[in-house]
Amino acid sequence: REITKPGGEFVVRNFVGVIQDISPSASLVETELFPAGALEYYTKKNMGWDYTQEEYDTWQLAERGGAQGDYRDGMAEKIANVIDCLKTEPLSKRAVIPIPFAREGSATIDWHDQGQNKCCRELHFYLEEGKLKCTGLVRMQNANIFVKNIHFFAVLIDYVAQELKVPVGEYTHWITNLCHDRTATSC
Repeated sequence: REITKPGGEFVVRNFVGVIQDISPSASLVETELFPAGALEYYTKKNMGWDYTQEEYDTWQLAERGGAQGDYRDGMAEKIANVIDCLKTEPLSKRAVIPIPFAREGSATIDWHDQGQNKCCRELHFYLEEGKLKCTGLVRMQNANIFVKNIHFFAVLIDYVAQELKVPVGEYTHWITNLCHDRTATSC
């Protein structure tokens, strides 16, 4: 089989990568689909931060992730929970940002609804060696959208680290299904 390509069905399973420098500046990688403005817009959106109508009109496109890549629901509360958890119990294994299947929870999941099948499932934060580290569990990663997710995760990790007053450590990205783009079946 050929390596994943546009429209191809070849999927790499259980890919794991470690990014040593997950700083926002190192994670701002521009592509044709994601120029800097688009990366910054989607990061603001997923962080639950304000953005302008002009930014929305300029950058919002279905091929940039659609409902599957919209993680903002409850994000401010989830971030606050992670910060509180690690401030209160620095060795905790429960500093997690879950990305639910649906607002109602997993009992109502419908695989037909792409908005209920978010690509990122969970971000697990932990303190180790005096640094904030994070592991992301991703159900489906389209290679051409990778830069958007990594930029968002980098800004999120940096924000939490600043609140905890610790440096940022490594980020581990676990992908169950890695394909080229959104044309793969049931991505």
